[in-house]
Amino acid sequence: MKITVIGAGAVGATAADNITRKELAEEVILLDIKEGVAEGKAQDISQTAALLGFDTKITGVTNDYEKTAGSSVAVITSGIPRKPGMTREELIGTNANIVKSVAENLLKYSPEVIILVVSNPMDTMTYLTLKATGLPKNRVIGMGGALDSSRFKYQISQHTGASPSDLNAIVIGGHGDTTMIPLIKHATWNSIPVTQFLSAQQQEQVVADTMVGGATLTKLIGTSAWYAPGAAIAGMVESIVRNQKKLFTASVYLEGEYGEQDITLGVPVIIGKNGAEKIIALQLDEEDKAKFRQSAEAVRSMNNVLSESKII
Repeated sequence: MKITVIGAGAVGATAADNITRKELAEEVILLDIKEGVAEGKAQDISQTAALLGFDTKITGVTNDYEKTAGSSVAVITSGIPRKPGMTREELIGTNANIVKSVAENLLKYSPEVIILVVSNPMDTMTYLTLKATGLPKNRVIGMGGALDSSRFKYQISQHTGASPSDLNAIVIGGHGDTTMIPLIKHATWNSIPVTQFLSAQQQEQVVADTMVGGATLTKLIGTSAWYAPGAAIAGMVESIVRNQKKLFTASVYLEGEYGEQDITLGVPVIIGKNGAEKIIALQLDEEDKAKFRQSAEAVRSMNNVLSESKII
């Protein structure tokens, strides 16, 4: 078993570290375009093996996709963050070309790979990867909802005192401050609705704080988060390689599910050895259905930039 992580920045390196510690593969490949970065971080992670007691081999490489050959799972974190003065279209165009190239290079050496997309804007980059590669829809998965759902549980725990691991709570829709939908009415604390423990005002606050969870961290630390994203990636990879069939919110291709067509968007999905194995249909009320439609419209407008720019 070989797992590849493309992009040795904070998120990619943290994901590789978690995957290595969990011993999810015999070998982990960490690849970056910047000379020496992946090699250095892989060596640093390797030097924790004697202290933490794992045997997984991690290898860092500079832009050498031949070393990724035979990967069962690949994680794409490549791309640049939005810079001051940069338009949404410019960000999408830049990252789309990067992600498309990465996906094509991965497939060249690992034709059976399952791809987990993390690069932003994540839903659009997942859609691009699916369309550009022609892979079956179960083998292209966007990681965003898993992270947003963990932030949702954190916010609920802050108001209830519950252990986050005792909570079941998911976020659906697009992976963005205005497009995600924290389903507070579906959230439970060991099967008891959390709405029994939270006032209406607290519920609104939990939802609002969840939606700006990423932006809040960026404001506090001056850059995007990496610990929780890295853990979310590793959790999804583990469910694939160990065939755990865990339920995650993931951005997957919809063909009529939730009333949407030809779009990748966050919905509850069973993740197993075949990738995204089954979409779970939630019973949403009219308010949440309307929010989901609005989220889809926003993501679809970003997807349109890909065709307008002739990227797909």
